[in-house]
Amino acid sequence: MPHDPLFQPLTLGALSLPNRIVMPPMTRSRASQPGDVPNELMAGYYAQRASAGLIVSEGTWISPLGKGYAWTPGIHTPAQVAGWRKVTDAVHAAGGRIFAQLWHVGRLSHTSLLGGQSPLSSSAIQAKGVNVYIAEADGKPGFVQASTPRALAIAEIVEIIAQFRQAAVNALEAGFDGVELHAANGYLVNQFIDSNANERTDEYGGTLENRLRFLSEVAHALVEGCGDKARVGIRLAPLTTLNGCVDADPETTYIAAAKLLGEIGVGYIHIAEADWDDAPDMPIRFKQQLRAAFPGTLIYAGKYTAERARVALNEGWADLIAFGRPFVANPDLPARLRTNAALATHDRETLFGGGAHGLTDYPALPVHEAT
Repeated sequence: MPHDPLFQPLTLGALSLPNRIVMPPMTRSRASQPGDVPNELMAGYYAQRASAGLIVSEGTWISPLGKGYAWTPGIHTPAQVAGWRKVTDAVHAAGGRIFAQLWHVGRLSHTSLLGGQSPLSSSAIQAKGVNVYIAEADGKPGFVQASTPRALAIAEIVEIIAQFRQAAVNALEAGFDGVELHAANGYLVNQFIDSNANERTDEYGGTLENRLRFLSEVAHALVEGCGDKARVGIRLAPLTTLNGCVDADPETTYIAAAKLLGEIGVGYIHIAEADWDDAPDMPIRFKQQLRAAFPGTLIYAGKYTAERARVALNEGWADLIAFGRPFVANPDLPARLRTNAALATHDRETLFGGGAHGLTDYPALPVHEAT
């Protein structure tokens, strides 16, 4: 396709992206034990997908109490930083670019993952009906109800902001090109933003300005840790209602969040659209308002096909499109989208945990089909 919008270059800070295709964060739970350390298997997985314009790593927890699922990697210890260096070196050697998604799950955890301690949140509200997975004796994840959290004290909020700042420093030491804050899908930052998850009466709750304060302070900390605004992205999920987080007026809340992040000057916002069956559509009008509120790069994710992606890019409310599940079984996804080749289907049973099967053994197209 001449002038295919998916294959136009884009400049993101100091990075030159060769296409508009993003591999978004996807939890795969293959970190080495003990210590939740990134490993050679993960390095191979990401390097296989380095033809993406940008890769955002799976969520990587910033501190021991930020962990919410078994076998997910951290970026907290020297061993974890060294493990991630294997990943970034492999991606860069393959010609790619990669950001680290920084993650604190907040209330979406279980005491068994936290050394017996309660999860932390904006408020002591349990995410009822939401399961997290823990390691079972047979080596497979078992799903359990998320534990009841306790509300963070102000001093603890300040400490977590410092942990995010240090995680950004660690990410650059590990060779990442930047960081993405996971402020979506019901995790800790989202638990401050969305009105139904935040019952605080101090400066971090109540008014919209107060509910956005934690987001603002963490974003500033990441900019400080990276030393470059363009190296910081933020993931938001205005309408997903995942993991029990719902806002009473999401359009007002998230347009205000976009404006705030634009004033801070972060490099991009990554919008996770609701993508389950019968999910609410995100109106074009809302997307256009976000475009007007935020002057930086906008990434959209949520069951995009190549056709829908091209429409979004041509209409101008998106700059990059993230393809999640298709990247699982199609390591050479950009080549397949360029040539309109058939896409392989992933095996759901191998998404979380295990070894190379279902992670690095999906084949690329034969060379003659990929060109």
